[in-house]
Amino acid sequence: MPELPDIVVYLERLRPRIEGEVLRRVRLRSCFLLRSVDPPLGAVENKRVRGLRRMGKRIVISLEEELFLVLHLMIAGRLAWKAPGAAVSGRATLAGFDFSSGTLVFTEQGTKKRASLHLARGEEALRAYAAGGLEVLESDEEAFRAAIRRENHTLKRALTDPRLFSGIGNAYSDEILHRAHLSPLQLTLKLSDEEVRRLRTAARETLEEWTDRLRREVGEGFPEKVTAFREGMAVHGRYRRPCPVCGTAVQRIRYAENETNYCPRCQTGGVLLADRALSRLLKGDWPRSIEELEDLKASIRPPSQ
Repeated sequence: MPELPDIVVYLERLRPRIEGEVLRRVRLRSCFLLRSVDPPLGAVENKRVRGLRRMGKRIVISLEEELFLVLHLMIAGRLAWKAPGAAVSGRATLAGFDFSSGTLVFTEQGTKKRASLHLARGEEALRAYAAGGLEVLESDEEAFRAAIRRENHTLKRALTDPRLFSGIGNAYSDEILHRAHLSPLQLTLKLSDEEVRRLRTAARETLEEWTDRLRREVGEGFPEKVTAFREGMAVHGRYRRPCPVCGTAVQRIRYAENETNYCPRCQTGGVLLADRALSRLLKGDWPRSIEELEDLKASIRPPSQ
């Protein structure tokens, strides 16, 4: 799922392309994309773009007459910038937004159709799409401490809760927790003041560094390789690969369609966190530490020839 760094770069590359331009028409290719009926989609046609903003993980395009297009890319949604009047076709294509300067194409891979487009009229109607999470890069230490301690959840759940923190998802929460040397399963109300400060610093540094890195990768072009799995990440998407800090194999916790990646030496004091699927399979044989894991691997490794 595109998160804060990805959305920021999308917005920065869209502004010089569509700000001040007139949205000529919207070519809707998927009936699943549009999730609102009032105002109708036709209301935005031939309206000039007044500005763009980020709302959590959503992209908001502000048009004349207080009209707003609200795009949520969800997990597999992506944007592409094409020549004016470009063909809007293909199974993955959801919609095309035609400007005189070019066509913004909204795509989504897969069949689950989670990406969405809403229309709102007026700031009050737009606020309904704001989850209310804290903007980490714009807040002070006191506000961060209040947000992280508002409810008693695991750190992983808290960081990815849009009601608590804005724009952070599965990928960057893994990176933040690794940098902070904190377990994804540590409870928020058990954090010391020093751990809260460490977490805030890690969150700010991670989001700032990755935003700058994506800017450099894209240059003056338009983002084409938006992915949750990037070369240079410390733990996210690096299961069984060495931690760049200590060399220990990165581990994971799988749940539903997501997984949490972490370093057991840097983050959990050498303790392996139970993975639901493997724990159910291995039961009492589930290794509790890095050493037990290595012993288990050795016991099932075929003898060398």
